[in-house]
Amino acid sequence: MTELPISYTPDVLPAKAWPGSGIDVAAAAKRLRNIALRTPLTYNATLSRRYDCNVYLKREDLQVVRSYKLRGAYNMMSSLTQAQLEKGVVCASAGNHAQGFAYSCKKLRHSDGITGIKGVVFMPVITPAQKINQVRMFGEDDIEVILSGDTFDDCAAAAKAYTLSKGMTFIPPFDDLRIIEGQATVGMEIAEQLPDTDFIFLPVGGGGLAAGVGTYFKTFFPKTRIIGVEPEGAASMTAAWKAGHPFTLDQIDNFVDGAAVKRVGDITFPICRQVLDGIQVIPEGKICSAILGLYTKDAIVAEPAGALSIAGLDHLTQEIRGKNVVCIVSGSNNDIDRMQEIKERSLQYEGLKHYFLIRFAQRPGALKAFVNEVLGEHDDITRFEYMKKHNKDTGPALVGIELKSAADYERILANMDAQHIAYTELNKDDTLFGYLV
Repeated sequence: MTELPISYTPDVLPAKAWPGSGIDVAAAAKRLRNIALRTPLTYNATLSRRYDCNVYLKREDLQVVRSYKLRGAYNMMSSLTQAQLEKGVVCASAGNHAQGFAYSCKKLRHSDGITGIKGVVFMPVITPAQKINQVRMFGEDDIEVILSGDTFDDCAAAAKAYTLSKGMTFIPPFDDLRIIEGQATVGMEIAEQLPDTDFIFLPVGGGGLAAGVGTYFKTFFPKTRIIGVEPEGAASMTAAWKAGHPFTLDQIDNFVDGAAVKRVGDITFPICRQVLDGIQVIPEGKICSAILGLYTKDAIVAEPAGALSIAGLDHLTQEIRGKNVVCIVSGSNNDIDRMQEIKERSLQYEGLKHYFLIRFAQRPGALKAFVNEVLGEHDDITRFEYMKKHNKDTGPALVGIELKSAADYERILANMDAQHIAYTELNKDDTLFGYLV
């Protein structure tokens, strides 16, 4: 974990970033009344027993669009003039922000009597059809979807160029005070539901949720510790912290798509720098284990970003013991087609799934001997694929093995060495693993 010792000094924040000088969370909550749900804060017995503390889940996965993103999008859009709305609004997103934006377009038009509002959603060409359909479902006839670019960054650039050319208003996913103000209502609700909260764990992507919730608590409940959690493959807030300013990562792992950004916000960063008490960087595999744990033990379907906060608890087990701990489950927009990958990443992280390139001797019974002499009673071959033979003596095979216990791995290696089997451990070779598996 990256610990961030913070001297809490509100005066060093940008002038408009502090409540009373730009952010009015109570006003945002009023705008969101009858639009966003007041999501429950539920006690989780499973996690509480595991960590010997009181763990509560802030269930933003039960929000009307299945994530907290609606709060910021609607708060910003509802602050625009009627002329601005009727000229049109634009966003770029491959997921939750797009859905919150689309829902807001529909609600603003039909509840406020605004006519002719046009909402345009830019999404990457590679966006799954399920997500595109969700956006269209929430926005109905009030939005248009434009697919552009192979990455989010390309998509966002196209969206901003389109916005300028049409004289419309761009609704960013996180880097605007009105967006931050809307996300801060999550913190206001937590404070009302559990005033004596000791710790809040929350996901960090661009920093909007962290800036909003952190600002609210450090203003009214400064003793509450705010812990940001971000994915290892897209640790942009940690990079910004080290650089002293927002820093653009060369590349990121998009697996935790709800929190995978190359660069945190210019507005959100200085706020987060003041209000976060720590940042944890969590491997994607551990996040997958948290997703599966929520599903199998509590029947909660969380997206990768939604499980980030739970995945962060292991790093502060001593500090949170006996405390009141809130984890924000930020969303549940998880494509069911991803579940196999989630399970696979979890097994690899837990040391239960291993891949080898094995050169079996070309003789009868070689595979049978491998099963009998190398594998244990509870070991299972989950993948077996002969690769191209290089000569008459060897026949490399891609072999995937699932273990019951991570401790059994050394036994597998020892047995192969004892049988003089030539093998390559693919889990330890990122290049070969990515190419073959």
